[in-house]
Amino acid sequence: MAPTPARAGHHSFGVARTAAFFDLDKTIIAKSSALAFSRPFYQGGLINRRAVLKSAYAQFLFLVGGADHDQMEKMREYLSALTRGWNVQQVREIVAETLHGLIDPIIYDEAASLIEQHHAAGRDVVIVSSSGSEVVEPIGALLGADRVIATRLKIEDGRYTGEIDYYAYAENKAAAIRELAEAEGYVLADCYAYSDSITDLPLLEAVGHPSAVNPDRALRKEAVAREWPVLVFDKPVELRRRIPEFGAPSRSVVVTVAVCTAVLTAGVLWYAARRRRPVVALPAAAAKSGKR
Repeated sequence: MAPTPARAGHHSFGVARTAAFFDLDKTIIAKSSALAFSRPFYQGGLINRRAVLKSAYAQFLFLVGGADHDQMEKMREYLSALTRGWNVQQVREIVAETLHGLIDPIIYDEAASLIEQHHAAGRDVVIVSSSGSEVVEPIGALLGADRVIATRLKIEDGRYTGEIDYYAYAENKAAAIRELAEAEGYVLADCYAYSDSITDLPLLEAVGHPSAVNPDRALRKEAVAREWPVLVFDKPVELRRRIPEFGAPSRSVVVTVAVCTAVLTAGVLWYAARRRRPVVALPAAAAKSGKR
């Protein structure tokens, strides 16, 4: 499957390229992205109150115990059936309008820092998520990801059919990053991957530097046995509050503002000095001749 570009990648022709692959839910963000938009969808008339409550309950179970294969399959069937008949453009507009309010506050600070570090090292950042592309792609753009691999729902006449064209899950994730690596020239042995779920074991096995993030019990067991790093992310933070990476002015902007402020201040002082200058009486002859 062809991954979606979220932004321009880092290309170094003639040099072996690498990437960092991130699962999304409970790895980058503290909730399930597929369920996070249930309330806006309700407000937009796409789902009823019962579906909102069911989504909230599923979110609770996901946060408490993760999701094994059977639970993921049930969630996939439920969500794909739920979307049958939805207007695609309406869904995209709702996601765009509510993205910052819903997702920005639940991004793990540790994950954002890792993304920055990988970019600084010249690696592409790729989000690989089982959630739908309509949700994952805007989140990827928000995070500055270079590529996005996500589930694609089947669309006909501008509406979802309730079927799935591509399911980014389990072995499919590993196959997708191998395909991307071949296309982009990534050396997978030098690449990194991060996930919280045992269902992403094939993804983690496909790279040379895997890490378990907030792992479920099964993945923690595997990580310990294989001596993989086990990371704990527990500090959700708004990107705009991350200084200086997000929201702080660049050094060039600071210098420009300082120079402009200095010039403006000097001008004000000069004008004030002119206003305070004492009036000098003209000689009588000049006054009579009308000279000024």
